[in-house]
Amino acid sequence: MSFILETNRLLMRQFQATDNEAMFIMDSNPNVHQYLGNTPLTKIDECDAYIKSIQKQYADNGIGRYVVIIKETQEIIGWAGIKFITEPENNHVNFYDLGYRFAEAHWEKGYGYEAAKAWLEYGFNEMKLPKIYATAHIDNAGSNRILQKIGFQKNGQYMHYDLLCNWYELQNPNLKT
Repeated sequence: MSFILETNRLLMRQFQATDNEAMFIMDSNPNVHQYLGNTPLTKIDECDAYIKSIQKQYADNGIGRYVVIIKETQEIIGWAGIKFITEPENNHVNFYDLGYRFAEAHWEKGYGYEAAKAWLEYGFNEMKLPKIYATAHIDNAGSNRILQKIGFQKNGQYMHYDLLCNWYELQNPNLKT
């Protein structure tokens, strides 16, 4: 199931193989990986494999991360979306995670908030998910602020590999419990 998610300034669509260059530019920047374990990409082939894994998520789960594009310029600035997590994380398995990552040149312009809010609304209103989770490195003030601003509640901390992260949860307010 392929669709385009749209906001006032952004278009979000499924990844294509040709998105590898834009993703490599973003993910080879050490600043982008500051809160992700400091492992920026060094070869564009790593993006090719990443895009294939996301495309497999679409096929397997009907959802995954989407490329984020500025409508006005058609520039790819990052990714955002809902991912179905099948591996254990913070004592959870088989859950939906909201995530995003943007090129440094597009930080602090409201794109992260805009994309995250759109995906949260899509997850609750279209997918009818009862709960969505999210994580952010404890020191990533921007990401933590976005998650709190769209309504996520911090429900503890956990180690994601060797990174201390905040764990967020949000119940679908449209579903009766």
